[in-house]
Amino acid sequence: MNVREPPVEKLRPLALVTGGSSGIGFELARELAVAGYDLVIAADNEAKLVHAAAELAAMAESPNVEAVTVDLCTSEGVRTLYDSVRADGRPLDVLAANAGICVTGDFARETDLDQELRLIQLNVISTVHLIKLVARDMVARDEGKILITSSLASTAPAPYCAVYAASKAFLRSFGQAIRTELEDTNVSITVLLPGPTDTQFSERASAPGSKIAPGAKQSAAEVAAAAVRALEDGDDSVVPGLLNKLQAGVNKLIPERTGARIHGAQSKPQH
Repeated sequence: MNVREPPVEKLRPLALVTGGSSGIGFELARELAVAGYDLVIAADNEAKLVHAAAELAAMAESPNVEAVTVDLCTSEGVRTLYDSVRADGRPLDVLAANAGICVTGDFARETDLDQELRLIQLNVISTVHLIKLVARDMVARDEGKILITSSLASTAPAPYCAVYAASKAFLRSFGQAIRTELEDTNVSITVLLPGPTDTQFSERASAPGSKIAPGAKQSAAEVAAAAVRALEDGDDSVVPGLLNKLQAGVNKLIPERTGARIHGAQSKPQH
């Protein structure tokens, strides 16, 4: 008599979202849970992160959610996060490299250098570090998807958030370059370029008195939904929203100096 063994439960694929406690990062995690992924979310604010993890775990899709409180502005923090994901025992199927900060103001006369160096560390150096570790693993097994959150601000010089926009331009170029390098693999890179988005990040990032803060903004949920669709489709990049697509197109056509002057006129603080 043959005894049929009980079926082995198939594990859900695993996704890591940095900056996953709020805003676009939280909504990316939610969309990935709906798409069938278990989650690791990372941020540096433990209270917000634990609350976000509980909310995600309570979804109808019942994802397993691990929250990793970590400072990604340090190489030690990046390694701690990577080791936490590896300890799960499953391969990482999706990385949403979303964590970032912004500094606004006149670079030579107002802004703080330490804050700008911290921005470069988080937005650029730590993002490259984490993607290096994850991409090597994905290439080794010839499977995986990486989403890099850049910004519409990456498409033209941006006075009064000069370092932030430059960091996002780096990410856009970096993402497209390594996507091309990986064309002979089943690892895909998608760059997300959101425009003004209704999040606490956008409130903190808006220069006091600037003309950029007011006006229509997309919801973080709309941005995340577009991003995850593009990621699953293997698109090279995504600019959510028609007006943002038009702005990105205009920025490609006009000289950078003109684009910088337009942005500067919009974002210069009105003292």
